Parts: sequence; C-alpha cells; structure tokens
Amino acid sequence: MSKRVPLLLNKDVKKLGKAGDLVEVAPGYARNYLLPQGMAYRVTPGVLKQVERRKEEERKRILAEKEAAKSRKTALETIGRFTIAKRVGEGEAIFGTVTDREVAEVILKITSQEVDRRGITLPDISKLGFYKVQIKLHPEVTAEVEIQVVAE
Repeated sequence: MSKRVPLLLNKDVKKLGKAGDLVEVAPGYARNYLLPQGMAYRVTPGVLKQVERRKEEERKRILAEKEAAKSRKTALETIGRFTIAKRVGEGEAIFGTVTDREVAEVILKITSQEVDRRGITLPDISKLGFYKVQIKLHPEVTAEVEIQVVAE
C-alpha cells in the first residue's frame, strides 16, 4: 500500500470535503486529478499556518455573531410585548391569522431590528389575547417575546 498524501482543498470536492479542508488522499488521485485541476494544494508548514489562522478568524467571527445575537435577545426581551391589530368577528375570533411576516414587521417598526421571519415560531393564533412567540436569532440563541392581538 502506498502512503496517503495530505492536501488542502482549494474548491469543494464531492465526497471528499469543502474548500479549506485538510484531507489525505491516494497519491495517484492527488497527482492525476486534484493537483492538475487546481482543486487542491500540497500541504506545507506555511499552508498549515494559513489554515490555522483562517480557522481562528472563523471562530472569532462565529463568537461575535453569537454575542450580537445575545444582545439582540436582551433588547427584544426587555421590550417583551408587541401588539398586532387584527379585524375581529364574533366571539373575539380574528379574520385570518397572525403570520410570522406580521410579527417581523412589528418588531422592525418598534425596535429597528430586522428579524428573519423564518426563525419565528408562532402558536396557532385565532382569537384576541396574549401569545408567546419564539424567535431564533442564532443557532444557539432564542428569544421569547409576547404578542398581544387586539381588535382594529
């Protein structure tokens, strides 16, 4: 068996890895396909330092995003309650339903913070009242606010 060759991927390669990944492949695969196609570089001490620096920068960026999400969560939970006005029929039943888009618009109007509507989890809202809404700001940070549905 021949020895495996360490390479740094320059482009995404199916079933092997993404750009920036360190991989070990068979020498023939590296020599005949990856290197001539410009999909990978040979690993040198300088390249390893660059990879480590990029990983550290990425870790810092992710940490900064998480901290920003935590501060947004604090701001949203400090306000705590948002009001949405809907048309009402008999028995305090509303026409239609409250959508994630409406919640995102109310939050934007009141706080000037843009919230991704796909991260908003709403309960089934069909009557006037108070409802708890979860807003996913980051994969690890979720804010919970209260929505008050009132008559127009």
